[in-house]
Amino acid sequence: MHSGLKNLPHMVYADAKGRVYDHPEYRMAGFSRDRPVTIQDEDLMAMPEFSKLFFIPFGFPIGLDPATGEHETVKAVRGRGPRTPCFGVAAFLEPGLVRTLLPAVDYRARTDALPMWAYTAVGFKDGRYWVPAFRIEYNHKWDPRNYDDRKLLPAVRRYKKQGAGGPLLDHLFGCATENHCFAAKNLFFGRWEAPLPVSRGCNANCLGCLSLQSASSCVASHQRISFKPGKEEIVALAVQHLDHAEDGIVSFGQGCEGEPLTEHRLIAESIREIRKRTDQGTINLNTNGSWPEKIRLIAANGLDSIRISINSARPPLYRAYYRPKGYDFEDVVRSISLAVDLKLYTMINYLVFPGISDQEEEIETLIALIRKTGLNFVHLKNLCIDPRLYLKHMRCGESPGVGMKNMVSILEQEFPHLELGYFNQPVSKVSKGTALGARRTP
Repeated sequence: MHSGLKNLPHMVYADAKGRVYDHPEYRMAGFSRDRPVTIQDEDLMAMPEFSKLFFIPFGFPIGLDPATGEHETVKAVRGRGPRTPCFGVAAFLEPGLVRTLLPAVDYRARTDALPMWAYTAVGFKDGRYWVPAFRIEYNHKWDPRNYDDRKLLPAVRRYKKQGAGGPLLDHLFGCATENHCFAAKNLFFGRWEAPLPVSRGCNANCLGCLSLQSASSCVASHQRISFKPGKEEIVALAVQHLDHAEDGIVSFGQGCEGEPLTEHRLIAESIREIRKRTDQGTINLNTNGSWPEKIRLIAANGLDSIRISINSARPPLYRAYYRPKGYDFEDVVRSISLAVDLKLYTMINYLVFPGISDQEEEIETLIALIRKTGLNFVHLKNLCIDPRLYLKHMRCGESPGVGMKNMVSILEQEFPHLELGYFNQPVSKVSKGTALGARRTP
């Protein structure tokens, strides 16, 4: 056996019914972009309890043969009976973790796109699953243990007894109970960050859109809102939440809607009315940052923070993923700079992908973007997309990634005061410098 391989977790695979097994001989491998990478012990952490496993039909697992040290595609395994076809397995990590490697899978037999999840390599050893990942932030407000569905329906009943009702609330009830959206659950629990989706339309055609996919792709993971909410209901829900919720945040721009800037007047008018009734909590906007002047209008009416999404600081890669309509990457950069100038707490929702986000060219352009705009916070979010679909559209050159952990270390060295994390923060706590005091764990 090759030295260094014997301590690695075993490769895992699934049968045609999705039952997961560990291979008796082969060790786990992972991909950086589309290249197999040998995993080191220090790259791994025990998979947290509330992560999930997915199997990949007609995607064959690739493992390390410990006898040769070579990567091998495993299409079937032999048990006591005939050879059994086997398929790849991936982990989907609980919030706050950044994956460092993709599953090692041969996708050539697949003809359709995988659902929009963040697929992560996984192996098995000593009675547990192991994943290549690290924690960028722990926040108890987003700990899955605090979202017990057995407590949700009683909370909904209590909430509705207060007289609340309307199409937006009904939509959010579906988000909470069917899509298990943590933010929607928070609305009914009366705490932390709650959603205010408003937009049916969008000015981008994102490859990984969670709420709208073409028939030739996969089923969207969220149901997009199908109506324009009334200002009165938006304001009532927001005021109720901000006045009573611990560390209350209300956010426009959710996974169950299009681009909120397409409803910029409704948002601006709603915020103005909210702030007439309460000065509590944080009003946040999650957006693609496409139209700077519409952000200016919204900000003038009382917006506190903004989170602008990008998948890359390189314009060609940005365009290939977002496929913008009526705007371009330069408009997004202007929006980030404008938000900082307007004294909004300014974040980017950076959708990361191992082997692309950690390329030297990407890191250099991201550093230039941060330096140019002076933004406050970088969210490191695992991009939810079929890896094969993403790589098909990305023209990112051949340079290897330096590693996701190394990327974070470079950013920390370049910008000691830049916040790196995973979750939106109440502006009141951010301004006091206490929001991320415990974001790191060993």
